[in-house]
Order: sequence, then C-alpha cells, then structure tokens
Amino acid sequence: METLKLDEAGDGSGGAILTLNRPAALNALNTLMIEELLSLFHEQAYNEALRCLVITGAGGRAFSTGGDLKERNGMSNDQWRHQHHLIEEMFEALWNFPVPTIAAVEGFAYAGGCELALGTDFIIAAETAEFAVKEVTRGIMPGGGGIHRLARTIGVPRASEMIYTGRALNADQAYAWGMVNRVVPTGRALAVAQEIANDILASAPLAVRAAKIAINRGIDCDSRTAYAIDIAAYNQLIGSEDRLEGIAAFNEKRRPVWKNR
Repeated sequence: METLKLDEAGDGSGGAILTLNRPAALNALNTLMIEELLSLFHEQAYNEALRCLVITGAGGRAFSTGGDLKERNGMSNDQWRHQHHLIEEMFEALWNFPVPTIAAVEGFAYAGGCELALGTDFIIAAETAEFAVKEVTRGIMPGGGGIHRLARTIGVPRASEMIYTGRALNADQAYAWGMVNRVVPTGRALAVAQEIANDILASAPLAVRAAKIAINRGIDCDSRTAYAIDIAAYNQLIGSEDRLEGIAAFNEKRRPVWKNR
C-alpha cells in the first residue's frame, strides 16, 4: 500500500493499527488512499484473527484534512462523481466493519477526515485535535455520513452550527459535546487508544462482534425491534464454546482463553 500502513500486533492478540500515511499532505484523502481504504476494509472484514482496529494519521499534525482539493482541482463532474462513489463505498465498509474501530486523533480532523473519525466506534483525541466539517465553505456539503452522524452524536442544533459555518471544535469542546470519549495529552492519542484496544482484546471476540451488531443495527430501530436484535445475538452466544470458557474461567479464578467459536 502506498498511502496506508497496517501494523498487526506481533503477539497474536488480534490488535492492529491502520495509519493514514500521507503526512506531507496532512493525510488528505486522494483517490488512491480512498481505493486502498476500501480494499483494506473489505479484506480485513474477513480476517478472523483481527479483533480491534485503531486508525490514526501519520506525522502528528493531522488525522486527515479530508478530500485532497489539489487533486480535485479541475476534476470534471463525472470524475468527481466517480471518486465520490468510491468514497460512499469506503464509508459503508467502515460502518459495517465487524470488529471495534477506534480513531486516535492528533491535530486536524477536517471534512472527510472528521467523517472518517466519526465513522469509527469512538474517538480518542489529543489536546491538539480539531474537528470540523468545512465542505459548505467549498460549495459542497459533507458526503461521508457526517451530517447524520454529527446530528446523532452531538444533537441537531450543534451539528447544524458546525455544518452551516464550517467552524472547528477544539478537543475540549468536542468532549463536552460528546463527540470524543477522552482528551489526552499531545502525542498520547494512539497509546491511549491502544490501551483501550487491549481491554477490548481481553473480552470474548464473538461477544464483542455480536454487541457491535446490536449497537449499530439497534440504533436505527424502535426499542422493541432493537431488543429483538439484542436477544437474537444473545441466543447465538449461548451455544458458543467461549460462553462455556468464560463461566469456567470465572469459577476457576483464571483468565479465559478464548477460541472465537
């Protein structure tokens, strides 16, 4: 991969770090990066050994500043639409990714970069982090799910202000509005995200995957339908070897050894 770097944990724990690797361009999303992200999300979705993915940006100055406007300069309408079809597929692949994803954000998370962070399960932000959806200041609008995800995350009035003005939120404001889970010292976002990932890796992998499905599908449903999704997943776990192992480990006062089945 030319624009991405994937580092899988060498201890076999199932953790991995995905780095957006265009630091000279503030990790802007050019067509090649979009294609590589789409391919990676599709491929890794079938990696049964993978149990948690942390996404971060190289260089420390930015998570990502969104679509590469230098590349887009002079694009025809057809070329723009073609690129955006790839973007739509890439975001769908991220939203449907079967294991937990965490964004570790240092510096700018603007436009598509902000939407990419919002597309993960949750965000860890350094004190330097800034979040903005600036598309309306460039004659377009957020096209990577940012409109509805912001509205669901921080509420319609706050999302409306961000979207209509393109104004940036600093890390503390993003935390106060519920957009990020934690604010950590500069340079520590990735390390803290990895610490949380390690806690996830200690949990039963089948149960984590089932819980993610229940959360993401249930949020779009009425409460009774959402609960039916919960129970369907719960009943699948009853017959798993990992359910037996979890109870046995508790009673034997030892760490469970998950088999992912």
